[in-house]
This record gives sequence, structure tokens and C-alpha cells, in this order.
Amino acid sequence: MRETGATQVSEKRVIRTEAAPAPFQGAPYSQAIAAGGFVFVSGQLGLKPGDTAISGGISEQTEQVFANLQAILAEAGSGLDRLVKTTVFLQHLDDFQAMNEVYARHVGDRPPARATVEVGKLPSGALVEIEAIALL
Repeated sequence: MRETGATQVSEKRVIRTEAAPAPFQGAPYSQAIAAGGFVFVSGQLGLKPGDTAISGGISEQTEQVFANLQAILAEAGSGLDRLVKTTVFLQHLDDFQAMNEVYARHVGDRPPARATVEVGKLPSGALVEIEAIALL
């Protein structure tokens, strides 16, 4: 049980960078929120900042997802090396190996915990979406 006033609850801080796409179709969410020593990054698609359409296969889209994640994490004061948990959403689980090859290059030798799931559909015809939690 927590005593009133004994612990200061950290405030949440909205993270926003022009180096990654804005929330999809103006949806009401933030690119990321920093709170409690962590940064919680919303799911990122393989969409380049300023573009309205996703292009390329699973490898190209996964590369762009990591470029977006890196930009958002950098804006928050973190980085890919500080990832502690990711969730990967795949349109087709058959793309797992190709996605995983790109993923492995970006997460290093101390990869985060991860869940990977196949989903019915992703926005804008995307093949992959990744959300992440990292240490600040």
C-alpha cells in the first residue's frame, strides 16, 4: 500500500518528431509517451515521414519501421539498444524469417523480449507493424 505523498508519480511526456510519421490518418494517439523511466512507442508501420502510401516488401518495410522507431526513441532520449519489449504484428506469418533477419540487425546481441503475432489486417496494406517499450 502506498502512502499519500510518499512517492512522486512521474508525469507523462508526449514524444513527437517530424523524423517519423505522424499518427496514422490523424488518429488520437501519440508517437510515444515517456513515463516512469520508460518510453512507450506506438506501433510503427513501414511508412516514410510525409508519405501517404507504404511500398516495398517485408524487408524494406521492416527497415523503415526501425528507422521510425529509432527516430522516436532518439527524440525521447533513448535508442534501439535500450529496447526492453517489442510486439511485432505480421500480415502473414510466412514473412517471419525475412522480418526476423532485419529485426536481428537492429536489436543487437541483447535483444528485447518480444511477441510476434499474425493479424487479419494492418493499416494501409502494411505487412508489418512494431510497437516498443524502451528504457530512458
